Amino acid sequence: MLRPAYERSNLRIGVVHFGPGAFHRAHQAYYFDALLGKDASWAISAVSLRSPGVRDALKPQDGLYTLAALDRRTEFRIIGAIKELLVAPEEPEAVLARLASPEVRAVTITVTEKGYCLNAGGELDLAHPDVVRDLARPDLPCSLIGWLVEGLRRRRQSGIAGLTVISCDNLVDNGARLGRAVVRLAAERDTALASWIEAEVRFPRTMVDSITPATEDALRARVQAELGLEDTWPIQREAFTQWVVQDAMRADGPDLSSVGVTITDDVTGYERAKLRLLNGAHSTLAYCGLLAGHETVARAMADPALARLVETLMRDDIAPTLTPPRELDLDGYIQAILNRFRNPEIRHNLSQIAWDGSQKLPFRILGTVRDALAAGRPLDRLVLPLAAWMQFVRGAAHRGVPLVDPLAERLAALGRACTGIAAEDVHRFLALDAVFPPELAAAQRFRTAMEKAYAELQPS
Repeated sequence: MLRPAYERSNLRIGVVHFGPGAFHRAHQAYYFDALLGKDASWAISAVSLRSPGVRDALKPQDGLYTLAALDRRTEFRIIGAIKELLVAPEEPEAVLARLASPEVRAVTITVTEKGYCLNAGGELDLAHPDVVRDLARPDLPCSLIGWLVEGLRRRRQSGIAGLTVISCDNLVDNGARLGRAVVRLAAERDTALASWIEAEVRFPRTMVDSITPATEDALRARVQAELGLEDTWPIQREAFTQWVVQDAMRADGPDLSSVGVTITDDVTGYERAKLRLLNGAHSTLAYCGLLAGHETVARAMADPALARLVETLMRDDIAPTLTPPRELDLDGYIQAILNRFRNPEIRHNLSQIAWDGSQKLPFRILGTVRDALAAGRPLDRLVLPLAAWMQFVRGAAHRGVPLVDPLAERLAALGRACTGIAAEDVHRFLALDAVFPPELAAAQRFRTAMEKAYAELQPS
């Protein structure tokens, strides 16, 4: 379907979105575009907190853009959900007026984790420069949290009901953390406002998923050739898309379930399934695939041995450690992941997935390992991505290739010290308590499995 399935002149703005980058336009805007075919009151006011780039590109196109869903057969769709484009520092009153509008009943957010101004404990950082500025000039906000608090203050002052605020960023416990940050900043201004927000505003947890490659000239040329359209900023993503929202929205929130969004009381279950099955398998492909000489996920999945390893790992080793939500068909989810990995239209470089291994592996793999160890389940396949990462680090260090990792210097020194003797090299890595918890590193069955896998993956 190329044209929107509704008359755009009839649209009314019902949602404000902060951070209208590529992911929002490929994901949340896609769902609201589908919802507008049923309910014209959910058009989007897209607000950039800093850059005017999206507004300047899309305003001449009346907010319209092309979405390409990449698969063996790519499908194109014209998205018309964005009715208004604002740049907050240039049009502060327009943004605040939207937030205080009775027609606006939801706010969605994709500003990345750093946009929340949280400290290491996940709470609002009152010393953050943007927060300090917001407390000094609350009528002219700077931070996301500042905009929300001032907009909600104006709603309360005008006697307008609260709304649903939906964080769509990959932030642990995103809804609860956002809610606490908003209430904390509000309390610094007015405790009565903070109490009103706690009673009237909902901050559901969410999970989002869809690979969204950056827009490049090749996509613009393809849109021009196949659709006959000149689109300054088309968007591309894989065909698969998922949005899971906690069943905690206000009654006047958008009916997202009618357009394929999963509404559940167990977002955590979906997050764990994604982290262990999707992300864990991704890391396995990255390190094992790089050792085998592959460059991309799709090429690694074309290797029969690697493809078998990943599928068996997911079905026989990872899935038994999960208690899936009742709405989630685990077998179907695993098959969908395997199909995504094989998508020839998505060039996902293994080297990029391999970045920041010291930060990713504890969450993607080690939790599964601990559960399997406690249950007396086999570890042979589960430790392969960990051993492959160790060999990856060792190889990069000996070749003088810089690592992209917060622990890059320590890892490079460790890798240079490795000699290829499995027991000694594995001991060096397991001593990294920033990666391996001491109680896991001390478990003899784990150490034995690690040494065996490391020796098997020894480069010839």
